[in-house]
Amino acid sequence: MYSIIVVPPPTTEDRTTPTQVRLAPGERLTFGRGPACAVRIPHEGVSRRAGEITAQGAFWVLSNLSGRQTYVVENPEGAGEHIKVGPGRLEAPVPFEFSRIVLPAAGDLIALDVWAPRHDYLRAAGDIEGTTTAPAFSVDRSKRYFAVLAALCEPRLRGEPHAPLPTVDQVAERLRPHWGAASRTSVQWNIDYLAVKLRLKPGPEEAAPGPRLNGKKESLVSLALRFDLVREEDLVVLPRPGGVAR
Repeated sequence: MYSIIVVPPPTTEDRTTPTQVRLAPGERLTFGRGPACAVRIPHEGVSRRAGEITAQGAFWVLSNLSGRQTYVVENPEGAGEHIKVGPGRLEAPVPFEFSRIVLPAAGDLIALDVWAPRHDYLRAAGDIEGTTTAPAFSVDRSKRYFAVLAALCEPRLRGEPHAPLPTVDQVAERLRPHWGAASRTSVQWNIDYLAVKLRLKPGPEEAAPGPRLNGKKESLVSLALRFDLVREEDLVVLPRPGGVAR
């Protein structure tokens, strides 16, 4: 069973339909400028034997076989998440389901996409005695505060990982078709409430004197995207673009 899919950089021959290389667990794929590599990248700035990808069940590892260049593995679906694999580092595990290996090459940046679509899950082991484990984050998707959180996360879920966050006024405008009383004040109240509910700042009875939390919206979005509190399918709580109700 194949578990890893590698999409090499497009060439002049396959710009419309990129080649895909599928790896089964335990299989390896080398990439670089040299003719012996399974994936050839004919660029003078890429090492002759630049790196190796190894499938490991539901994930994969990257070996940087270059002598000088650091490779960056990005998560295009995340909030700017990435890992760095230094020169000579062997079998660095990559935790992203969809990844992009970025190779610096004499002024250019060359990318290989790698997918790890296979998911393995723990099978239910039957009832276990004892109290139920408390949820890490308690959110109610039917509440207005969740719609505010979804609106804050929307640009990064629909677009680029570094997309700017909407302003409070933009969130209010976005939610007004479903929430006629949405205003700058009410949206800001919900953002403050979320910061306390998700424990980004202490509650009023615990708060010490001092400045308010800086970067509150950025912190909320980062937490929500890192722990999947808001997923792309959760955007159904928002009005359709243009104000048409769902």
